Amino acid sequence: MTTGSPLIEAAPGVIRAASNIPENSVPGNPEVPTAEGVLFGDIVKAYLTLMKPKVIVLLEIPTLAAMLIAQPELPAWWLVVVTLLAGAMAAGGSAAINCFVDRDIDALMGSRTQQRAIPAGLVSPSGALTFGVVLSVTAVGLLWAVANALSAFLTAVAIFIYVAIYTLWLKRTTPSNIVLGGAAGAIPPLIGWAAVTGDLTATPWLLFALVFFWTPPHFWALSLLIHQQYARARIPMLPVVRGEPETRRQIVLYTLQMIAVSLLLFGFGGAGVIYLAGAALLGGYFLYLAVDLMRVPSSAKASWLFHYSMIYLTALCVVIVADFRIAIW
Repeated sequence: MTTGSPLIEAAPGVIRAASNIPENSVPGNPEVPTAEGVLFGDIVKAYLTLMKPKVIVLLEIPTLAAMLIAQPELPAWWLVVVTLLAGAMAAGGSAAINCFVDRDIDALMGSRTQQRAIPAGLVSPSGALTFGVVLSVTAVGLLWAVANALSAFLTAVAIFIYVAIYTLWLKRTTPSNIVLGGAAGAIPPLIGWAAVTGDLTATPWLLFALVFFWTPPHFWALSLLIHQQYARARIPMLPVVRGEPETRRQIVLYTLQMIAVSLLLFGFGGAGVIYLAGAALLGGYFLYLAVDLMRVPSSAKASWLFHYSMIYLTALCVVIVADFRIAIW
């Protein structure tokens, strides 16, 4: 990952943080107090946090799984490394642009978001935007040069959906924002598959659909925990607009659709009985948690559902790869 140019371009933000001079560029938060003598390591860490590394890891898992089941032969190690690196750069670049766009609401939502790099004064808005654009463009170019045009095109589409469709449009206008915008996070398995084979069959599209229907229950469980922060910033997340009971009901409905798609991978995606058993068990527990949250709601249950959703996606990817590889061996 190249970091030289973005960090150089971000020099105004670094100088501002070190000298404690506000840039007056965060709406609603014109003077952000910053510590004097900010170390270079702190600035690097701030740029890394703009990329939202925890989200990157979650996106890379279905990407890698798709690459490992795309063909009987294991993909070349260098192709795996380049694809995952490009994926991290694309996701991180999109996240940095998202932080640039959402710097106004980050300043309003509370202490959790006010500590992010831009509201905290560690990175200037212009530095974050430059960083995000450079990462995003580099990711597409890297896949185009090393993998193939299809994987590069899909990466560009994912960036466009997340930045232009979700961040700039849907997030602030409709409670269905995460449903439609979630398509961006569902594209990584398509990218991984395309990087290996150069085409797309039914299996990667089913993986896309799986992540697409997984995203709303995952995100709505979190939004139940922080809906007051969204309300403070006037972001129309589902719990804010339609209430918590309807949000919990929608979690159950989307969980059912997610499970149905996961089972289609057995019928139409080429997965075997090992996968079927694993998908049924993992999905069954997911549904149990969703129904239990709907019937007897609590913050603890919403929190566990949010965390289990990440376990579910990771474990399901492991199971489908194991099923595919065992069948070959």
